[in-house]
Amino acid sequence: MSRSDLSFTLGTELESAPGRHGRTGTIHTPHGDIRTPAFIPVATKATVKTLTPEQIEQTGAQAILSNAYHLYLQPGADIVDEAGGVGRFENWSGPTYTDSGGFQVMSQGSGYQKVISMDSSDAANGHLPAKKNMAKVDEDGVNFTSFIDGSRHRFTPEVSMQIQHQLGADIIFAFDELTTLMDTRAYQEASVDRTHRWAQRCLDEHDRLTRERADKPLQSLWGVVQGAQYEDLRRQATRGLVQLSDAAVDAGRRGFGGYGIGGALEKENLGTIVGWVCDELPRDKPRHLLGISEPDDMFTAIEAGADTFDCVAPTRLARRGGVYTLDGRMNLEGARFKRDFRGIDEEFGGYVSENYSRAYIRHLFKANEFLGMTLCTIHNLQFMIRLVDNIRDSIEGGYFEEYRAEFMGRYYANRR
Repeated sequence: MSRSDLSFTLGTELESAPGRHGRTGTIHTPHGDIRTPAFIPVATKATVKTLTPEQIEQTGAQAILSNAYHLYLQPGADIVDEAGGVGRFENWSGPTYTDSGGFQVMSQGSGYQKVISMDSSDAANGHLPAKKNMAKVDEDGVNFTSFIDGSRHRFTPEVSMQIQHQLGADIIFAFDELTTLMDTRAYQEASVDRTHRWAQRCLDEHDRLTRERADKPLQSLWGVVQGAQYEDLRRQATRGLVQLSDAAVDAGRRGFGGYGIGGALEKENLGTIVGWVCDELPRDKPRHLLGISEPDDMFTAIEAGADTFDCVAPTRLARRGGVYTLDGRMNLEGARFKRDFRGIDEEFGGYVSENYSRAYIRHLFKANEFLGMTLCTIHNLQFMIRLVDNIRDSIEGGYFEEYRAEFMGRYYANRR
């Protein structure tokens, strides 16, 4: 069984400017390469909802990301391990990611309703619905309640590493504390410090498990940068993780193979915050931005230096009849599509647009037929993956600004 480690090859870089670190590259994993920038579909419970792995591959996806929290609760990380790891369990032969479980655990408590476009006035204006706090953070870890049966559980950095090693993904993430824009500055400071201490514990446990499970393919552990909207905290958190990684390497151990950028932030500050983080990160390590999907966010994050992204939005939107087109989003359940026999976006093309009409897909949703969700999911993933592929081509070809202006000018032409 392969013990090859993850590595990153830098490609073409955008012209340098403050906070501008956009580039192309290739992430090399034991299960194949990922050309970056790349959009990574989310297979939450070891499945991209409504699709087979073969259909996922046909969208152009290079890798998929599964959810450690959900797979821990069901069917259990030990079962996935016995099956040969998450890739073999779900019949996906390409690269795999798993998150640490931190977002899902914390989203039951202080992180409830965190979204990338969250506005700091939302809670003050009563836009965040009340919910019982199902997770409690302390210095050692987090106690939480299962959403399945109400049973009590506890995650620590060590437990997260143990679960993710059993799941066996190529890329795994350090256990971090999710905060929101509602938390005070003092709490954000304490949380960044706690996430730093947890990152060290993750490195230690990752090293122990790598040696203990020497018969398994190597997994790459990535640190996660928090710090909300504060420049000094983001830079402090980033430098701290890099120092931990360097110290591990100096001691003859494996450091972080890459870095994730997490936490709630206001949409308009996305590029600025990613730029702060990438200012401090080494150029030879890949960077993953957790939880974005809107086309304008993609352009902004890529220009600032993010290499890969994941988000459930394209597939969630699809299951409600929402689809992306070159002229913006639309919902196929609308009455105006009843006799519209064109493909979803004939100029964009793709399997769904070339074989099924808007009228037929609308019929499927009105008839409560699952095929409608499948077709919209295939289309949305192919659209988002191809968009990021085109951005990658535009960087390599030297026409990034022109492509962004052309795409966004058309996609958002009717946005109010």
